[in-house]
Amino acid sequence: MRVVETRVDAGSAAFGENREAYRALVDTLRERMRWAIDGGPGRERSIERHLARGKVMVRDRIDMVTDENTPFLEFSTLSGWGQYGDEVPGGGIVTGIGVVHGVPYVFIANDATVKGGSLVPIAIKKHVRAQEIAEENGLGVIYLVDSGGAFLPLQDEIFPDKDHFGGSFYRQARLSAMGLPQLSVVLGGCTAGGAYVPALSDEVIMVEGIGRIFLGGPPIVKAALGEIIEPDDLGGAELHTRTSGVSDYMAATEPEAYGRLREICETTAQRRVDDRQGWLDWAPPEPPLLDPEEIYGIISADDRIPFDATEIIARMVDGSKFSAFKPEWGTSIITGFARIWGHMVGIIANNGIIFSDAALKATHFIELCEQRRIPLLFLQNTSGYMVGRDSEAAGIAKHGAKMVSAVANATVPKYTVLIGGSYGAGNYGMCGRGFRPRFLFAWPNSRIATMSAETAQTVLVDIRLAGLKGEDTTPEQVEALRAEVAEQYLTQSDPYHATSRLWDDGLIDPVDTRDALGLCLALAARQDAPAPGPGLVYRM
Repeated sequence: MRVVETRVDAGSAAFGENREAYRALVDTLRERMRWAIDGGPGRERSIERHLARGKVMVRDRIDMVTDENTPFLEFSTLSGWGQYGDEVPGGGIVTGIGVVHGVPYVFIANDATVKGGSLVPIAIKKHVRAQEIAEENGLGVIYLVDSGGAFLPLQDEIFPDKDHFGGSFYRQARLSAMGLPQLSVVLGGCTAGGAYVPALSDEVIMVEGIGRIFLGGPPIVKAALGEIIEPDDLGGAELHTRTSGVSDYMAATEPEAYGRLREICETTAQRRVDDRQGWLDWAPPEPPLLDPEEIYGIISADDRIPFDATEIIARMVDGSKFSAFKPEWGTSIITGFARIWGHMVGIIANNGIIFSDAALKATHFIELCEQRRIPLLFLQNTSGYMVGRDSEAAGIAKHGAKMVSAVANATVPKYTVLIGGSYGAGNYGMCGRGFRPRFLFAWPNSRIATMSAETAQTVLVDIRLAGLKGEDTTPEQVEALRAEVAEQYLTQSDPYHATSRLWDDGLIDPVDTRDALGLCLALAARQDAPAPGPGLVYRM
């Protein structure tokens, strides 16, 4: 592979302006991450009560379980941002991948300092998404349970549908049947449906004095039976470990429980994350020659000004080496091979709008990667497929459909990063959420919508005016309508709006992207190779 010859002038005024603008975006990202981790206004009292009960904060709990000096890849830290009155930071639940005795596990941990660990709709969605990641990547799940169960005022958004609370239990049972360990530590309440998280686990540890499991808590028992009973007598660790058998182990303290959990993890015979006998092609990794922080200066502060995706790739891949595929044809899409943390990947990146030749090139390249069993990485920055009479006559719908079909049918692991715009059908052809990438991350400059705010102003305003059927409208009314449409699309395409609703697996700093992808690829390497597709490459 050749080292990319950069054309970026890091000393130019434009580079400096872009860099400062992007650093401001990163500062905002970090500030909002702190909100999700430390909590918003009014959470201090909840944290004080939590600590006064001798409990440990949720991310400290995960640190006490995972191997020292190993990474934890947290998912969707900003879920819930801008929702529920900003009273549910992180959705009240922490999910991610951590390493225990060299083996990766998905963690699903309730944050009891947020509404007592009660589960709002976004928390259920986050819980289920973590289980999906576990299934696709062949990972066991560790549940750190400290939850008051479903948030009852929103029960119709939590209880009945297939991906609601019941869907999480279905997935948990299926994961166990697949041989993926389901391990629970009960650190607080497990009430009503929440009781099934430990009850469905392969092994359960309860912490004496704080862990409780009951289908109906003391208030329900009093209402139903007239029986007055203390929580520990109804569903405490001693009862469930020595009498009911719901729990397998009882620990006197949280640290003791995590020591026991690590002992259990040693017995599960899962593959280690550093297993180099995996099916993916691997070589000793090397850092990029070009500084990843230069990405800040490459991405235009004005999102209407394009940037070269090759320059982004060069600051993300091993040794800044990239072997381009068909570099002289279909140049609105960049395709080629590179390594990330030693793993070979096929990269498909946008240089703006997707033309017919670019769609055909991407389709050809996807088929090559499928035949050669090379994972695919999509870097999205596109306004979609080209429109207009000439494009339609040239078959853009047909050629775009070929690309979409190739993405849908690829069996190799797929990963997507939104590095800019993700608009219209371009989102689909570049492996958006609906096309099941194993992981989808976004950068704080990204935008996702059916179209940009500028395009929406023209399209939707014209449609609405046509609907008025000749009624008189003043220029002021038209301008107000344009402003309304622009505001709607700017708000709904904002990356924080997207990540709050789990349209991605997390907003990340561009500088951290290489490390996040390296861990994701390592997870795929430890699995058995997926069954290949047809294997025939059609020249497009």
